[in-house]
Amino acid sequence: MTSKSMRSFAGGLFVAAGLCGAVYFFGPGEATGTSEEISDDDMKASLTSKGYVIHSEKEWEDQIAEAESMKEQMDAAKEKEAEKEPKEKIVYRTVLKVSKGSTSIDVGKTLQKAKVIKNANAFSDEVEKKGKANGLRPGTYEVDSKMSTEKIISIIFK
Repeated sequence: MTSKSMRSFAGGLFVAAGLCGAVYFFGPGEATGTSEEISDDDMKASLTSKGYVIHSEKEWEDQIAEAESMKEQMDAAKEKEAEKEPKEKIVYRTVLKVSKGSTSIDVGKTLQKAKVIKNANAFSDEVEKKGKANGLRPGTYEVDSKMSTEKIISIIFK
């Protein structure tokens, strides 16, 4: 661009900004002739006829408070109902196959995967404590989570 064309472009921007400023400062303060003043009652009637619901600030706050109160009552009723229901305990049952060469930790891991016991290491420690680690009997056994650790050990170990 040459300097002459740059000056012309800048002058055009300056004139356009001046015209916009003049209209902004000296033009009408509000839009005119396009709308009429509507009363509050007419506005409510128009909106209600179109399916809208109109509430005052106080009515709205009352409805929110009532909804929260009902929610609290429902939550309390659910808690009360839950307390009345007997809690059903899930019993996990599995068929355990012990092969030659298995260890107490192998048995414990298998029982833990079947959710019969909670901790394989604790099971293995209990077997060691009772001195039955070398008494693992190969075979097939049916055990469940209702059985105590001692009972499971007595079934699987000598």
